[in-house]
Amino acid sequence: MKQLTARGERTRQKLLESAERIFAEVGYHDASIVKITEAAGVGQGTFYLYFSSKKEVFDEVVLDLNTRVRHAMTEAAERGATRSEQELLGFGAFFRFTAEHPALYRIIRQAEFVSPETLVTHYDRLMRPYAAGLEQAMEAGEIAQGDAEVLAWSLMGIGELCGMRWILWNGEHGMPEQVFDELARIIVRALGAKDLDP
Repeated sequence: MKQLTARGERTRQKLLESAERIFAEVGYHDASIVKITEAAGVGQGTFYLYFSSKKEVFDEVVLDLNTRVRHAMTEAAERGATRSEQELLGFGAFFRFTAEHPALYRIIRQAEFVSPETLVTHYDRLMRPYAAGLEQAMEAGEIAQGDAEVLAWSLMGIGELCGMRWILWNGEHGMPEQVFDELARIIVRALGAKDLDP
């Protein structure tokens, strides 16, 4: 992608935000470049300065959401002193992001049919650094030995489905405290960690 001016970057970001909103509200198939540009307050021709098609902007929205959720989780997890604390802080950040950006679920679910290759990229970008961190914690003796990739996928599954059940479907502004407490016990047991008893 060519280097953009500050103004160009703002316009591109405005188009991404509008596309995220439109895809979440009406779905990929009912979304149109006209709806996206109208929501962004720019002319239709402007869209093509930044994206070649509806599919391209959809893929960019998925990857943008991915970057933002990973940043939120990493930033929160870094405040933890132990791997268990890092996990629970990361999960908490994921649930907050989900509550604030319900489009994450709606758009990722659409990607399974609209852009399967981008769906795989989304999960791969979540899993790889996660598994690497779990592997380091295993080597340091902070958590039980095992297959870090299987553990990463399993914990991601817990986060995604529980977020769907208690935040997305209920329209909650965050994970209910009693549910998070129970999840914390499950997560710490799955890690085989002894340093935290939620």
